[in-house]
Amino acid sequence: MTLERLGTGIGWRPEIADAVERMPGIDWVEVVAENTCPGHLPDSLRRLRERGVTVVPHGVSLGLGGADRPDEHRLTALAERAAALGSPLVTEHIAFVRAGGPLTASPLLEAGHLLPVPRTRDALDVLCENIRIAQASLPVPLAVENIAALICWPGEEMTEGQFLYDLVDRTGVRLLIDVANLHTNHVNRGEDPAEALTELPVEAIAYVHVAGGFERDGVWHDSHAHPVPPAVLDILTDLASRVTPPGVLLERDENFPEPAELERELAAIRGAMAAGGSDTGGRFDPPARPTASAVTDATRQRVGLAQAAMLSSLVAGTPVPEGFDRERMRVQARALASKRADVVAKVAPELPEILGDAYRLAFLAYAQERPMTGGYRRDALDFAGRLLSDGRPEDRTSHRRLEKWWQARAGETPRRRALLRRG
Repeated sequence: MTLERLGTGIGWRPEIADAVERMPGIDWVEVVAENTCPGHLPDSLRRLRERGVTVVPHGVSLGLGGADRPDEHRLTALAERAAALGSPLVTEHIAFVRAGGPLTASPLLEAGHLLPVPRTRDALDVLCENIRIAQASLPVPLAVENIAALICWPGEEMTEGQFLYDLVDRTGVRLLIDVANLHTNHVNRGEDPAEALTELPVEAIAYVHVAGGFERDGVWHDSHAHPVPPAVLDILTDLASRVTPPGVLLERDENFPEPAELERELAAIRGAMAAGGSDTGGRFDPPARPTASAVTDATRQRVGLAQAAMLSSLVAGTPVPEGFDRERMRVQARALASKRADVVAKVAPELPEILGDAYRLAFLAYAQERPMTGGYRRDALDFAGRLLSDGRPEDRTSHRRLEKWWQARAGETPRRRALLRRG
């Protein structure tokens, strides 16, 4: 199936919905799949669709790079969103987001973040089968995105370009190439973006992500909350000189500037594409998918044990597995805890309102001793329940407000829950 032209787009977020509707030259938008309810689409998205603007759902929780087979309920939800939005494709990430569970006979842990898969033959075999399972469950083509990472796995057998080339060759999957992530991996892992572009199958690109970030103490943070730097635009120009991708999209998730600034960033992206000789009018005919043998349970278990050990060291304080950079693992652990606090504050804004300045320190202390085992909403409830069980906050008014909030959502008293936990 040929993927037609998408053009120039921007990530749709509720905070900039009105501005996106008014922006000139927006051909398509991308929405976070998990933040979209098929039966209750925001009015802004409905109006964009009525105008002929393409909407693409972008998943963040499937974990195709994880050792387990893709969750059927998550695949069904992604398919429903593609159908509700009339999308020509859906996208996800080459990453794992959870580890442990029955496969490894260890506690199931959630990262709350996209973590890199090891570039090994075992991990590639698992990823290929997971992608084939996903492709068979989705009504439209799938594209998968390269991620940014702070950490290198020890004992890797391939470069990123080689890994992606084999992935496309074996599955026929399309690629979503994030040039900001190529820059991140250049700073953090010493990987050459030009070499990656030379090695990967650029003709398989469905579209391109462009985003900003910042550098601190020699580490590049892919924040999606800062302007796109010239170095990222240079990589985009290099890519555009090699292939004409069907689409390019500006990502911005936080710290939203005025609409005029977003429009200037979009103009800079168009300029970088033009400098490379591209007009975002490309097409991609995927290769035929060869028949592949099933991955053995032993292979999945090997991958699962390695991922569980790595994730446990990041979120549960277990020893760093041999071969990993310990300082980078500490940086990543702090980043995961900080992101966890930020997201919980967004999904449960009453918590920082009730706790005030004490919220962040209290949550980070909680995160050090309590890994996330469910989603962020469950995490918010568990955090509030732990505070109440410990008799906090000490201010009686705040305590009553927090208890009322918790009981309205959990349906039981913190004291009884604590007794049940001890029993």
